[in-house]
Amino acid sequence: MSGTYDDSVGVEVSSDSFWEIGNYKRAVRRIDDGHRLCNDLMNCLHERARIEKVYAQQLTEWSKRWKQLVEKGPQYGTVEKAWHALMTEAEKVSELHLEVKNALMNEDFEKIKNWQKETYHKQMMGGFKETKEAEDGFRKAQKPWAKKLKEVEASKKVYHAACKEEKLATSRESNSKADPALNPEQLKKLQDKVERSKQDVQKSKEKYEKSLKDLDSATPQYMENMEQVFDQCQQFEDKRLRFFRDVLLEVEKHLDLSNVESYASVYRDLEYSIKAADVLEDLKWFNSNHGPGMSMNWPQFEDWSADLNRTLSRRERKKPGEGVTLTGISQAGDQSSQNKHSSVSSYEKSYPTEWSDDESNNPFVSNDTNGDTNPFEDEAPSGLEVRVRALYDYEGQEHDELSFKAGEELTKIEDEDEQGWCKGRLEGGQIGLYPANYVEPVQ
Repeated sequence: MSGTYDDSVGVEVSSDSFWEIGNYKRAVRRIDDGHRLCNDLMNCLHERARIEKVYAQQLTEWSKRWKQLVEKGPQYGTVEKAWHALMTEAEKVSELHLEVKNALMNEDFEKIKNWQKETYHKQMMGGFKETKEAEDGFRKAQKPWAKKLKEVEASKKVYHAACKEEKLATSRESNSKADPALNPEQLKKLQDKVERSKQDVQKSKEKYEKSLKDLDSATPQYMENMEQVFDQCQQFEDKRLRFFRDVLLEVEKHLDLSNVESYASVYRDLEYSIKAADVLEDLKWFNSNHGPGMSMNWPQFEDWSADLNRTLSRRERKKPGEGVTLTGISQAGDQSSQNKHSSVSSYEKSYPTEWSDDESNNPFVSNDTNGDTNPFEDEAPSGLEVRVRALYDYEGQEHDELSFKAGEELTKIEDEDEQGWCKGRLEGGQIGLYPANYVEPVQ
């Protein structure tokens, strides 16, 4: 490694030591690095906040989509509620991750940004005030010692040159003694040259030793001044390192949801909801609403009535494909209020035996479930809808007929046919046929 100094151009740096001329610049550069590290930490937190936001959005979208699929599907009872608890968990966790995102940006990010602004002061000509102060401090502390070091280097070169000259003169003088062609006068000149070289070596050596002594005497003060400026840089860096550590601890608290009571309660509630699923209760419900436990209007003897002669005559059976798929079966007594809305026909498709994360291979992601159509329900009949009120009690005689009480309101969705029957929908959503003259329009 090499370095230069204004007052000691040409001084070679022989090691990587801090005390070498110009090597203090690493300590100065650390100040600029601290400012850049603030930016890096802010960018780091900004990216993590974006991840938290995207994850929260994905949880919400997943919860919304699957809540609809479960509601439209054939699952029922307490197990359905347990399944719904998974979506509730996702919604609550989504909210918590949004809180993490907000804490990272509104607290931690802003805290670093404000600290950086208060700690590093930009100059008009570029750079930071703190960097220039450290640079000037080191230059001032190093200048006297660098000047003396330059003198040492110069005197060392003179001394080494004199030694080289002495050696050359001595060698010539030795060789001349074996040369008979040289006269005594020439030999005398060579001897004088050797003597002058020895004197030059002695003088340059003394000067070199003196400059080294001067440098050694200046070294303690040089070290003290340099350490003083370095300590100031250390204090500045100590301040940054402690701040970073404190900020990272705050970030850890915001990220660690295991210490958030509301996060723990999410999974306590989820576990409670799943354990609350009662299989026997669900089987009992299905038996009562869709099994042998249902009530039945068993055939009984009926007297002929002139009033009902026209309305109760059976209409022609409709051709296959033109009929109406009923969404429920009316029942007498309190059981009618227990009917679960919707039909039971969801997973009759043939699905692949292997699971894939690819949405294109996912049997639960299709145009039927994500579009406007409902794969689990029959389409409601279209046409003019009119509100009507029952004039008399009527008990449906077949599975596609409605039952209602006098005064009960329903919606007529198809006009009277040739047999005197209308199609209507009860308040509970059941669709079926009823005698046209048993109702009147609601005024």
